[in-house]
Amino acid sequence: MDEVAALELRSVDLQSAKNNQEHHTQEMGLQRLIVRRSQSFTIQLHFNRPFHSKNDSITFVAETGPAPKELLGTRATFLLTQARQGNGWSASDFTVHANSLYVSLFTPPSAVIGPYSLKMEISQGPSHSTTHPLGTFILLFNPWSAEDDVYLPSETLLQEYIMMDYGFVYKGHERFITPWPWNYGQFEEDIIDICFEILNKSLYFLKNPSKDYSQRNDVVYICRVVSAMINSNDDSGVLQGNWGEDYSRGVSPLEWTGSVAILRQWAARGGQPVKYGQCWVFAAVMCTVMRCLGVPTRVVSNFRSAHNSDANLTIDTYYDQHAEMLPTQKRDKIWNFHVWNECWMIRKDLPPGYNGWQVLDPTPQQTSSGLFRCGPASVKAIREGEIHLPYDTPFVYAEVNADEVVWLLKDGQAQEILAHNTSSIGKEISTKMVGSDQRENITSSYKYPEGSPEERSVFMKASQKTLGVRRTSSPFLDLLGSGGAVGQPAQLQLHLTRKPEWGQDLLLKLHARRVADRAHPQGPIHLVVDFCAQTLLHNGGTRKPLWRQKVHLTLDFGEDIQWPLSLPYNNYRNKLTDEKLIRVSGIAKVEETGRSMLVLKDISLEPPHLSIEVSERAEVGKALRVHISLTNTLSVPLSHCTMVLEGSGLVSGQISNDLGTLVAGHTIKIQVDLYPIKAGPRQLQVLVSSNEIKEIKGYKDIFVAAARAP
Repeated sequence: MDEVAALELRSVDLQSAKNNQEHHTQEMGLQRLIVRRSQSFTIQLHFNRPFHSKNDSITFVAETGPAPKELLGTRATFLLTQARQGNGWSASDFTVHANSLYVSLFTPPSAVIGPYSLKMEISQGPSHSTTHPLGTFILLFNPWSAEDDVYLPSETLLQEYIMMDYGFVYKGHERFITPWPWNYGQFEEDIIDICFEILNKSLYFLKNPSKDYSQRNDVVYICRVVSAMINSNDDSGVLQGNWGEDYSRGVSPLEWTGSVAILRQWAARGGQPVKYGQCWVFAAVMCTVMRCLGVPTRVVSNFRSAHNSDANLTIDTYYDQHAEMLPTQKRDKIWNFHVWNECWMIRKDLPPGYNGWQVLDPTPQQTSSGLFRCGPASVKAIREGEIHLPYDTPFVYAEVNADEVVWLLKDGQAQEILAHNTSSIGKEISTKMVGSDQRENITSSYKYPEGSPEERSVFMKASQKTLGVRRTSSPFLDLLGSGGAVGQPAQLQLHLTRKPEWGQDLLLKLHARRVADRAHPQGPIHLVVDFCAQTLLHNGGTRKPLWRQKVHLTLDFGEDIQWPLSLPYNNYRNKLTDEKLIRVSGIAKVEETGRSMLVLKDISLEPPHLSIEVSERAEVGKALRVHISLTNTLSVPLSHCTMVLEGSGLVSGQISNDLGTLVAGHTIKIQVDLYPIKAGPRQLQVLVSSNEIKEIKGYKDIFVAAARAP
């Protein structure tokens, strides 16, 4: 009887295209194998002869990290068997076709994510074995698998929070919320490699590479590492923050339109932080990284967001008697808006009931275990005031729930409480609606309705846990009984009398109404009202006054007065930041009582509107003409205009054009030909930037059809 020839490997087909389709990674490309854990994939091995299971023994070895070890979970050795057993690494369900062997490989739901090498050992008899490298693959989290900690049981939500590569960040002010289109681009070809490079630049990896790799099976660990690595405060992180106004050494945060350019620049320069980011840029880049790694992620904006550095759940703001908002020595502030992420996961490290959305915040505000990062903090824990649960829950709770106490200062001393606002912080918490370009208000997932018994009860619980007392706040809080608008003899409101536009005078009116109070139930009162307008900064602070006015009013009982106010364009022309926000404040002193009242109006100046039209059907590889027009509706020219186009699947990288100066009242029309790269729903983002206005943004949703067969 002839001796059977030794089994020799002739070729390998990792079947990347087929496997990637089945693992929802086809958007990352079909040339290399990218799979998700807790799901099998098939490879084809071609030998010199048919495989015989009785005589031939095959062992597979998968390895990741710098020093793979079975004990660390970075090396797995598993025999080829006919049936899969248990939930570990396995090679099974094989079929033989002539000299080819088709094998189903399975990775456990607790496997370390990252790039793997795969090899095979063939044994024939006790003394003869050969080893063959089979290639490499990348392993990601699997939100489609019920066994994975990131499992999200809704295909609609998975299409939004994993597969959608564009979206919106909500910015501005609680009364003027602006959707800011953003190209996440998590499936651009090199982004997945950059994501793992980010992990490899972390302090954890640099300190102990093997230990770091061994913990990359844990989504909570990965989230905390990425949260620290998106900012560069401690490490070679992706972005350097800049909340000043000098961006001459980099790019203004307002001029980014997507994550891809940022991540590519960071990688190309060997991990040097990219200049510059602010909260929405940090959060949008983290969304790209987490979606790429397979963690369902969304970007969330919190309007009037507290930064409560001393953890007393109170933010103090100060005005002088001339209505000027004053800087504070404390680090506490109320941002106009702040942007963070939510990632979806099971929290095995918490008691039951706190799975689901978790807050992650890569903007460097406070340290957490020694590094600038934040989260994951369970949204359910925040809503219930369970602020003792990790990670960083007290800080996030304060961002959406702190009280605001407004003080009148005289000669540097707190003289009077103008207002104690229990519901002014944590407004209009927003994210992109699933399957839509609309905004979704998710405030109710963070807290009970403002003023409800449940909301105040949760606040008391959180106060006790934070401070160890029923309620402690700022000094002088006992003055509250006589402070604020309660019991005042008049009601004051500021209104705009026409739409506020950059380049025009701003027209307002003060509406004053006399109401009954204990001290002067019927008689007339005399008010001296000081008005002040200041540039409102993103961090909630202000610049020096740009306009002042004083008004004297006499109000009879039941009388209404409407007093016109005008803030000339020349007063604010060169005084605003790129956000174009103005705070008009008024302090009214009641001569009869000596007490004061505060009235506020924040104004957002709207930029001109950008129009984007596509006339024909979009198809992969076929020219698509885009018509862009911009009318300068302002009364001043826009100088040094530049236009940037971006959009994954539509544009490779970015397209930039210099547009020169756009005269007041004139319209510029631009035609651009695009050659779509990928089929499916896409979004084109357009940014026009000028010396006068940095952020004229527009977008167009475009459905791209697959290329027609020749």
